[in-house]
Amino acid sequence: MQAGVKEAALTADPRKEYLSAEVRAEHTHSPHSAPAWFWRVLSFFILFASWLVLQFFGIFSPGLLDDVDSVYIESAREMLVRHNFVTPYVDGIRFFDKPPLMYWLAATSMRLFGIHDWAARLPLALLSLALFLAVYLLGSRLFGERGGFYSALVTATSIGPYLFTRFFIPDVLLALWMTLAAHLLLKALSLLNEPIVGHSRLRVTCWAFATVMALNVLTKGLIGLIFPLGLAALYLAATRQLRLIRCLCPLSSSAVFLVLAAPWHLLVAFHNPAVPGSSIARGWFWFYVVNEHFMRFFGKRVPHDYGQVPVVLFLALAALWLAPWASFLPAALSRSLRTLSSGSPAQREVRHTALIPLLWAGIVLSFFCLSSRQEYYSLPALPALALLIGGLLARVDDGNLIARRRVLTASRWFLLPMSLLISGVTGYFAITASAPPTGADIASLLCSNPEMYTLSLGHIFDLTGRAMGLFREPLAAVCIAMLIGGPLSHFLRVRRWHLSANLALAAASIVVLLCVHEGLTRFYPILGSKPLALAINNVYQPGDRVLIDGEYTRGSSLNFYTQHPVALVDGRINGTWYGSYWPDTPRIFETNNSLHKLWSSGYHRLFLITSDPARANDLSHYGPVYRLASAGGKTVLTDRP
Repeated sequence: MQAGVKEAALTADPRKEYLSAEVRAEHTHSPHSAPAWFWRVLSFFILFASWLVLQFFGIFSPGLLDDVDSVYIESAREMLVRHNFVTPYVDGIRFFDKPPLMYWLAATSMRLFGIHDWAARLPLALLSLALFLAVYLLGSRLFGERGGFYSALVTATSIGPYLFTRFFIPDVLLALWMTLAAHLLLKALSLLNEPIVGHSRLRVTCWAFATVMALNVLTKGLIGLIFPLGLAALYLAATRQLRLIRCLCPLSSSAVFLVLAAPWHLLVAFHNPAVPGSSIARGWFWFYVVNEHFMRFFGKRVPHDYGQVPVVLFLALAALWLAPWASFLPAALSRSLRTLSSGSPAQREVRHTALIPLLWAGIVLSFFCLSSRQEYYSLPALPALALLIGGLLARVDDGNLIARRRVLTASRWFLLPMSLLISGVTGYFAITASAPPTGADIASLLCSNPEMYTLSLGHIFDLTGRAMGLFREPLAAVCIAMLIGGPLSHFLRVRRWHLSANLALAAASIVVLLCVHEGLTRFYPILGSKPLALAINNVYQPGDRVLIDGEYTRGSSLNFYTQHPVALVDGRINGTWYGSYWPDTPRIFETNNSLHKLWSSGYHRLFLITSDPARANDLSHYGPVYRLASAGGKTVLTDRP
């Protein structure tokens, strides 16, 4: 009789379904026997240490990257200089591409700590830590303490969340807001299911959900509404709880959302109406709402200054961004889909648990499969996929035999071969790559693929075998980390030391990500212009002019590091195009002919940053030409010694 009661108790617990007699015996010696507070403290310590090593220490190098990284941070700096926190400007030109929350965060940090690149990056690093903790809390609600820890560890040590916090873009914040929204939705529903629920607690939870949506909209626009509301609606429909919408304080929550999200939209629209008589400057509303949202969705945004990743590659990259943990993603997805297909009434709670991350990832990925997409647009879905992986790994710790077999299979056939392959490739280049000549510019060792530069990682395609000698030490470290980490993790799983196996894999991943950071630092001369800006600052005098040969993003970090306006030679395109048609636009647009006149006038000292090898010879016909500095294939030419 007692055995029957014990059997029923085990099978009723959704985290112990499918337990065999062998595994139930093993479960009595579970590592969960330690006090709960101990695991919470240990989990937080490991997550915080991972964040400190990867995120915080990474804000100090390298310099800002040209293009969106420095463009967005320069917009934040100009907010401080102008004392205008409504209309974003870049190089004195109205810039309507994104909503203001990222600018406000960077501007606040620079106000507190000074105008430094690390200060501008600090908010993104802190919010990355918030993301890891939010995933931990949501994972703990769905899969228990160990599931929350594993989910957060996957998020913190995967390549995607790390790589796309190396430059200042809002997509990791979307992942944070989505994680909080999913947690608040479940909390609100749990409050409704309590026999006696305080209406004030439910109201505060619903208002918090509305606040998160407002922050989401202020981070990246209307998808801040579409994603959380879509998740809530689909989850309630799938669980046959749509009737509960009226219980979730829809009117007061809508009021909270509008109070937080509407003021900036109204103010920026009021201060930036259409310019009378202009067929292009049709105001903030046309560019931001019509052009940036709807026309971008259909791939018709103007100017069309971005790439388009094929759907199959986009989905493949969404999985790749979770490497090395992506090895377990097929097993985690398979387990969740099998759980959803279970018709057993006893599995109802388990099905609902699996539904949240699946719907969440499905909404984000489906949306971008239908619209324009960059390779990093899948980031808001990554915490959901990390939760699936973390839940599967937690089942193994709980003694679930089926989960253990699936994880072992994934480790044997995905993780182990992938680790050895990466180790072999990086080891080959570390050994065979020839040392570059002393003082060689990295640009001389690369090929050029300008057609790929509309992608955020397009410069990766410039790498050649000759350039690998510059990255010999990071490549060797990756080789060793994967050669040890993958096999060690698999060996520990075979021995059923599951926590140790996951920590070994996380440690190897941290080493790899640190090598990625070092590689980015060595590649920086191609991606940014900080050394050139510092060279200009050493000799700059009031009245001198700084110019970029071409569009603004070819040297946009000059703005931030010199803190002076830059002029553009034939650069009235892409990001600066729309805002340039306002009457108060500064006179920063030059042509090839006007550059020749400036060079021959001698009124002011000129600094021209160019990547055109023929430019020096061209300008020599109009005046003396001196090379001030060169790096990454870019040169600063000046007309005075």
